[in-house]
Amino acid sequence: MVHRNLVKTNTEKNDVYSLGAGGRIKLSKRVALNAEYIYLLPNQVAGDIKNSLSVGFDIETGGHVFQLHCSNSTSMIEKGFIAETANSWTDGGIHFGFNISRVFTVKKEKTE
Repeated sequence: MVHRNLVKTNTEKNDVYSLGAGGRIKLSKRVALNAEYIYLLPNQVAGDIKNSLSVGFDIETGGHVFQLHCSNSTSMIEKGFIAETANSWTDGGIHFGFNISRVFTVKKEKTE
């Protein structure tokens, strides 16, 4: 993955290279475990930037899906979680986030 980064100093690079992996495992009919890890290749950004690690659950309840996530990143966009993650899981820099989605059916399907 290549991300274009706006830099603060001339020693930092504009292009930041990283490798990312993610996965999802269904634990039951309505619960799934999700994980994502972004490895930032060395010597690209200034400072003590960490690799991003996120773990979460999807819980389906009829028409709703609740997503509960923990991460050492504070940003939801690539610039933030790839090149600006300053927190670490080992020192307690864990952040919690959630999403709720709902499917609305406008027209019912015909049954024969």
